[in-house]
Amino acid sequence: MMTSSPLSGGPPRPPLSIEAAARDAAWLAHRYDPGHDAVHLLPVPRTEHRRATFLTDEYLPAGLSPLVVRRADAIAAAPPTAPVHFLFHAAFCCSTLLARALDRPGWSMGLKEPVILNDIIGWRRRGGQGPDMAAVLNDALTLLSRPFGPGEMVCVKPSTAVNALAPAILALRGDACAVLLYAPLRTYLGSIARKGLDGRLWVRTLLTGMLDDNLVDLGFAPRDYLGQTDLQVAAVGWLAHQQLFARLVAQFGAARIRTLDSATLMADPAAALAAFAKLTGRPLGAAGLAEIAAGPAFRTHSKTGAAFDSRDRVTELERGDALHADEIDKVARWAEIVAANAGIAMDSPAPLLR
Repeated sequence: MMTSSPLSGGPPRPPLSIEAAARDAAWLAHRYDPGHDAVHLLPVPRTEHRRATFLTDEYLPAGLSPLVVRRADAIAAAPPTAPVHFLFHAAFCCSTLLARALDRPGWSMGLKEPVILNDIIGWRRRGGQGPDMAAVLNDALTLLSRPFGPGEMVCVKPSTAVNALAPAILALRGDACAVLLYAPLRTYLGSIARKGLDGRLWVRTLLTGMLDDNLVDLGFAPRDYLGQTDLQVAAVGWLAHQQLFARLVAQFGAARIRTLDSATLMADPAAALAAFAKLTGRPLGAAGLAEIAAGPAFRTHSKTGAAFDSRDRVTELERGDALHADEIDKVARWAEIVAANAGIAMDSPAPLLR
């Protein structure tokens, strides 16, 4: 017997059994504990998925009590999985917006940065003793692929920290497609600059993780990064993602993997959604696509929930560029030289919209 239905929007009642929770997508696979080989299931109904910016403790309701389940028990009780696809991204590129747009009952559910995948990449970075990591990743994907409603696909948007697992994830899910999202370089640099010290610290943290994951091959020695400005470090991370995205397209093919930049997405959301539906083999009529494109995902700020449309986005970008134009221009030109020397294309291959 199920707990409350994911489609009802109501809070899940305490499960009658571990099996009931494992069968119900309203019990989110939230954390993985490698020391006990256990999964923490958290009661998160669809209404809370919709409300939360990310599926992290910071944005989920306070005081939720996890149900701690042995991984093997959770998998044994899990239902047949829904089709699952992925939105990998290079940050600040409207990926959260797109994941929000994919919450449409009967068609799709978007999961925004589930922490269980962060737990696995963190475990790998620490040396990952214990259960076989590929098996754990496979089981985590199974639990994230539980259907929210009949006929729905699940679209997982991992955090940027998880990108090093993208090849393994796509190999484990041979029928999954992925859209690789990024912002144009100057737009990305402007986003970092506008965020001040927090943004500048964040790109250094991101680069540290990418170096740990062996994702950076631009010809620099480790000490070189200490001499680079914050926006140069941001550009290094951006270029490394362009390298990774090109490798993913080459490895898995354009039939499964497409790239999309934020400017193209925001210029024609309905066309991007239609192309995504075609890529995943989950068609949605023109009226449905137009409804999503005109809906709250594209009319409110993905982080704050305040009214925020494409015109506001352009204004915000222009303001950031005006304040930091000289630095952005110099770093962008430097990055173009680095890209040319490393053989990196500034536009990713296999665009979703041709």
